[in-house]
Amino acid sequence: MDERIFFPHLGLFFEHVGKSLRIGGFSIAYYGIAIALGMLLGIFALCKRAEATGQKADDYIDISVITMVFAIIGARVYYVVFSWSAYKDNMLSVFNIREGGLAIYGGLIGGVITIVVLSKIKKIPPAVILDTCIIGVPIGQILGRWGNFFNREAFGGYTDSLFAMQLPVSEVRQNEITKAMWDHVAEIGGAQFIQVHPTFLYESLWSCLVLIMLFLMRNRTKKSGELFLLYVIGYGTGRFFIEQLRTDQLLIPGTSFPVSVAVSLAAVSVSLMLLIRGRTDPERTSCF
Repeated sequence: MDERIFFPHLGLFFEHVGKSLRIGGFSIAYYGIAIALGMLLGIFALCKRAEATGQKADDYIDISVITMVFAIIGARVYYVVFSWSAYKDNMLSVFNIREGGLAIYGGLIGGVITIVVLSKIKKIPPAVILDTCIIGVPIGQILGRWGNFFNREAFGGYTDSLFAMQLPVSEVRQNEITKAMWDHVAEIGGAQFIQVHPTFLYESLWSCLVLIMLFLMRNRTKKSGELFLLYVIGYGTGRFFIEQLRTDQLLIPGTSFPVSVAVSLAAVSVSLMLLIRGRTDPERTSCF
């Protein structure tokens, strides 16, 4: 395995970036560690938010743990559905997420559905739960995206920009290498390297900005559900542009149109309408 990853224009040259950590006889994927760490910090943050708004942190520990389980299931189902050709001949591979294959939009959809159901059990309005939990989501995304770094995935097309990242050809999926990448392939230390947009990094940085926005707006919203909608608008806008750089896009079946671009457009549009309706209707206490 070639463990090198370079950012030549930033002067960063990582010689040993493994995909997993061995403890005794066990191998733990860094992908999983990044996601797990993001989840834990996200849960911590949303529990603090619950306490700050006069709610019980214990309720949100229950809600977040259950929601995380179904969010992961939703993220995997979404990915598999739109990558069916890669799994149809080996159904057992559907359950192997060590190598990646979790779609954030699928996780969000699964998480929202779970929260709506749990809101009935906990007798807390779903908009209130969404506003409380959403603080933890970008934290999970900021850290979770670095799992893609260790897996050498979720990168974009060829670039020679400041953040250009070089990856060994032998360590990436061959179907994600475009003609432009091959045209600019570099020979480094006897191995071929492609030079690409580190879109995982772009999304991690964008999620930092979304988190800052949520932090600044957390006590300035007027209706329940606003904070959640602001997250959807913020994240969806960034994802709309970042997704178009990627070479591993999930496509709408029978078309060449990326699913995440379509979902981003729909999510941002609907969220804007709900936000405007909530703000302009004085009789509403919730945007939903």
